[in-house]
Amino acid sequence: MQEQYRTVAREGVHETEISRSRFVCALAPAATERDAQDFVARVRRTHPTATHNCFAYVIGADAAVQKASDDGEPGGTAGVPMLQMLLRRDIRYAVAVVSRYYGGVKLGAGGLIRAYGGAVGEALDALGTVTRQRFRLATVTVGHQRAGKVENDLRATGREVRDVRYGESVAIEIGLPDSDVDAFRAWLADTTAGTAGLELGGEAYGDA
Repeated sequence: MQEQYRTVAREGVHETEISRSRFVCALAPAATERDAQDFVARVRRTHPTATHNCFAYVIGADAAVQKASDDGEPGGTAGVPMLQMLLRRDIRYAVAVVSRYYGGVKLGAGGLIRAYGGAVGEALDALGTVTRQRFRLATVTVGHQRAGKVENDLRATGREVRDVRYGESVAIEIGLPDSDVDAFRAWLADTTAGTAGLELGGEAYGDA
C-alpha cells in the first residue's frame, strides 16, 4: 500500500472563461468509484444545458481505477487531459467534472486540451488539497481510573483518537504510523505502569 496520498480538500466549483466558452470545473473527494459516478450524475443534472459535461476520476491510493470521458468533444481532448492533470498533481480518490458552455469560438484540439486540463489545475489550486497518511489501527485498553489521562495524553501528543468505548474497561481506538508502533508500545507501558493493553488491527488512511 502507498504510505500516503493527496486528495481534494473539499467539494467545490471553479469557473474560467476561454475564448467566450465557460469552463465550470466541479471537484470532489470520492472514496469509491460509485461515489465518483454519483457525483458525475449530480453535476450533469446541475448543468443540463452545458454543451459538454466531461469527467475524470482516480480511485485508490495507487491509482488503480482511472476513468475519463470526452462527452462528445474530439477524442482525447477533454477527459484525458483532465485525468492527466489529476495524476500529475498526485491526486487520488477524487473526481473532476468540467461543464463547458460553448461560446462560439472553436479552440482546436490543442486549445481544448489546455482548456480542460487547465480548468482542473485551476480548480485544484482554488480548492486546495490534503495529504492522507497510512495508519495502523490500534486499540488501547485501559482501566477507567487511568482512561481520562491516557486519552488526554494521546490527544496532546497529536495521536489520532478515532473512537472511545466504555465497558468493563475503556477501549481507545487510535491510528499509528507503522514506524511508531514500537515506540508507542513503550510509551504506553511507561505511562500506565504496564496496566494498558495494545491490540493492532488493520490499516486505514487519515490526515497526515
